[in-house]
Amino acid sequence: MRVLVFSILVSIFAFTAGCATKDGANNYTSEANLYERAQSQLNNNRWETAIRYLQLLEEHFPFGRYAEQAQLELIYAYHRSGDPDLASASADRFIRLHPQHRNVDYAYYMKGLAAYSKDENFLGRIIPLDQTQRDPGAARESLTHFNLLLNRYPDSPYAADAKKRMIYLRNRLARYEIHVANYYFKRGAYLAATNRGEYVLQNFQETPAVPDALAVITQGYHLLDMPELSHNSLEVLRLNYPDHPALDDKGDFNFQYSSTADERSWLSKLSFGLFDKSEPKGFDSRRRYDPQYQTAPRP
Repeated sequence: MRVLVFSILVSIFAFTAGCATKDGANNYTSEANLYERAQSQLNNNRWETAIRYLQLLEEHFPFGRYAEQAQLELIYAYHRSGDPDLASASADRFIRLHPQHRNVDYAYYMKGLAAYSKDENFLGRIIPLDQTQRDPGAARESLTHFNLLLNRYPDSPYAADAKKRMIYLRNRLARYEIHVANYYFKRGAYLAATNRGEYVLQNFQETPAVPDALAVITQGYHLLDMPELSHNSLEVLRLNYPDHPALDDKGDFNFQYSSTADERSWLSKLSFGLFDKSEPKGFDSRRRYDPQYQTAPRP
């Protein structure tokens, strides 16, 4: 019986060892040899195998010649393998261990890129989706990391790409605020809608959403019975964007909602506009001021 158990254990060990060495992960002769194998896998886009080699390199040679470079390349391998969370965690670890490293700016850049890639999904690469209507959490996170990179390392070789992505992210976040404002208008939350427009003006100047933000504010203050504030915003809209869709040929504003609450049906009031038969489309002038709004830099 003991002989049988021993034979089974030997067989299991042999099988496990065979699996472990099937891809050659443990068949290395030196640190340099292991690093070269990892590089070969990276060059051939074999991310999972490359990750195993890099992890093995760090495990057996934590203070070796290639240890720090392997940590950087592990961030990249996680990112390319489609695991932004592990890529970000690895970047955090590198920053914590090597805050003065000559390539630490790369870790900051990859943190931004990892968050940026969270917004990308398989369906979105096949079907054009309006990313501005999705949860902006990852976009805000990415913008924060890229902004940190530019503040700390303005001369970084990754600064130019970070700036390009930040422009897209700012445009997206500003447009999201306009979507929310349009939603609030439909629900009769006029103050909340107006605040969204004000937020865009204060935080996202020079984005294509500014004209719609002015339109939101104009209509919002009109509905809140604040004609002076509404008129001030309208004048700015007329002066800077005379061809905005909300303005007619005479420059008069086309209010999408009435300021008289009694004109809404009792069902509309009770449901906060949820069951209105025909709802205005809301302010969206992207095709006039931002014709490339669906074009996003790839991760």
